[in-house]
Amino acid sequence: MSDAEIPLFPLNTVLFPGGPLPLRIFEPRYLDMISRCLKGGHGFGVVLIREGREAGGAARMVEVGTMARIVDWDQGEDGLLGVTAHGQGRFRLRGSRVQEDGLNLGEVEFLAPEARQPLALRHARLARLLETVLADLGPLYDAIDKDYDDASWVGYRLAELLPIALPDKQGLLELEDAEARLDALLPVVASLQRDG
Repeated sequence: MSDAEIPLFPLNTVLFPGGPLPLRIFEPRYLDMISRCLKGGHGFGVVLIREGREAGGAARMVEVGTMARIVDWDQGEDGLLGVTAHGQGRFRLRGSRVQEDGLNLGEVEFLAPEARQPLALRHARLARLLETVLADLGPLYDAIDKDYDDASWVGYRLAELLPIALPDKQGLLELEDAEARLDALLPVVASLQRDG
C-alpha cells in the first residue's frame, strides 16, 4: 500500500485496529499534534516503546503500529486534555525523524487490513468470553462496533484486554492471520481460567 509521513505517539501500550485508546495529554508536542490532527481531520500513529519513556526524551519504537483517529476530546478539571481515539489500520515503520519540538514523525507503509473472517467453531468460547468481559467494561467500549462472529475483531479485542506482556501483545498485532492470533490466545485464556 502507499507510504506516508505521519505524526507518531510512542506509548507503553499496543493499540489494535478497532480498539479504544483513552489518553491524557500534557506535553506541548502532543497538544500541538492533537490540535493539528483535529484541524486537519487526520490521525496519528501509535507505536509501542521498545526502549525509553513516554514523557520527555526520545524513545526507540517497534516497527508495526496502528493509526489512531480521534473520536472525542475534553478539557479535564486538572487542565489536561482528555482524548479518546479509535484504532484504524496497521502500518510498518520504515524510518523516523524527530522535529525541533520533539515530535516523532514516521515514514510508514500502510498494511492491508485483515479481511472479515467467520469465527471457527474452536474459537466460539473465546467470543463468549469476550462478550462477558465487554459487558463489564462500561463506557469505553460502548461506542465500539461489536462483531462477535469475526475472527479478526474477536482476536484484536482479546489481545488488547487480556493481561499479557506488552511484547506478546505486539506479536499478536503483527500476526497477519486472524485464526493464528486466536489459536495463540487459546492457551493464554486456558491458563488465566486455571489460575483464576
